[in-house]
Amino acid sequence: MQLTSERLILRPIRASDLDDLFRIYGDPATNQFNPAGPYPDKHYAESVLTAWLTHWHKNGFGCWAITSIDSPDKIIGFGGLSIRNFKNLTINNLGYRFATEAWGKGLATEFSRRAIQFGFENLRLKHISATVRENHLASQSVLIKSGLRLSGKVNDVPNVPASLMFTISAEEYRTGLN
Repeated sequence: MQLTSERLILRPIRASDLDDLFRIYGDPATNQFNPAGPYPDKHYAESVLTAWLTHWHKNGFGCWAITSIDSPDKIIGFGGLSIRNFKNLTINNLGYRFATEAWGKGLATEFSRRAIQFGFENLRLKHISATVRENHLASQSVLIKSGLRLSGKVNDVPNVPASLMFTISAEEYRTGLN
């Protein structure tokens, strides 16, 4: 399902997005806070894209390619809602990554708010969470502005300190706490 916000178009990913996926996720700058680092090659990006497409097929939702309404043919990011499993925890995960040229314009917050709206109003999710590294203050700010609150820590990457987890419930969303 394609969605729009004030400045963005969110469309389901497709196999032809591979070059853009690698351009954004293979960029060291966009992985500054990712302990796993940038995607090493297109083969790795292709395996991620295949997993994302499988998630869409299995669950009816997943990751979108993000473009601006002004330039709908240029992908500036990827993001979405996905089911993510940790050791003893399953969450409806909000995730995103934007190309560096899209930074500092409020687009991540706009995307996050629209994805959260879709998750609660269309998918009827009970909770939406996001994980973020403790030193990634810009992303934490996006999550807070989108209505999520710090809810704990989660070991999401082996052999590194835990990430912070932010969460918003459907009830908090409905009562306007977002």
